[in-house]
Amino acid sequence: MNMNPRTLLLASASVLAVGCTNHEAGDLSYAAPMGEAVASNQIVQTAYLGGGDALLINLQARFEQEAPTVINFDFDKSRLDGTAVSHLDQQIAWLQKNEGVRVRLYGHTDLVGSEGYNEGLGLRRARAAMRYMVSKGVSADRLEAVESRGEREPLVSTENRERANRRTETIVVGFSRLFLGDGLDGKRANNVYKRYSGDAVEAPQAASTGG
Repeated sequence: MNMNPRTLLLASASVLAVGCTNHEAGDLSYAAPMGEAVASNQIVQTAYLGGGDALLINLQARFEQEAPTVINFDFDKSRLDGTAVSHLDQQIAWLQKNEGVRVRLYGHTDLVGSEGYNEGLGLRRARAAMRYMVSKGVSADRLEAVESRGEREPLVSTENRERANRRTETIVVGFSRLFLGDGLDGKRANNVYKRYSGDAVEAPQAASTGG
C-alpha cells in the first residue's frame, strides 16, 4: 500500500505536543540561543538521538507552517510558473535558515493520461524544482533525491484534469550528519542531482499527454 509521505510523517502528530515556554529576564535556568538556525539544529539533533520519528514529524510540521511545501503545474507541463517560483523561494529561505536539513522532492500528476507517461511527467516536475533550488544556492547534497509518484497519490479523487493533483511536494527526510534515509551520502546525492538535472531541454512528448 502506497502512502503519501506527508501522511507517514504526520501519522502520529495527534500525540505529539509542541509548546513554547516564556522565560523572564534573569532566569539563569534558560540559556539564550546564539542564533535561531544554530539553536534549531542543536535542538533537533539532540531530539533525534531520543526519537527520530517524532523529530521528523515535528520538523516537517514546522516546515509546512513556515513555507508552502507544495508547488503546482499547468496540465501536462513541468514548467515553473510565477507562483511555483515564489513558493520555492520561500522553501529555499527556510532551508537556509535551518542549515543541515535534507529534503526529498516528490513529483505528482493528475489521473489524465497513461500511468507510464504520468510517471515520467511527475519526475520532470520534481527535476524542475530541484534544478531551481540548486540554481539559487541550495547544496545538491541537501536534496536527497527526486522521486515520481505519478498519478498514484491524488489529493482530489477525480479522473478529470485537477490542478491540485499536479504538484511537487518537498518533504523533510533528515540531516546532513544524522541522515535518516537510505544511506545516500553527499557524493551519491550529487550524482543523483547530476543524473536528474542534465536534461536542461526536455524532449517533446508528442505521442500522448498526461496530467
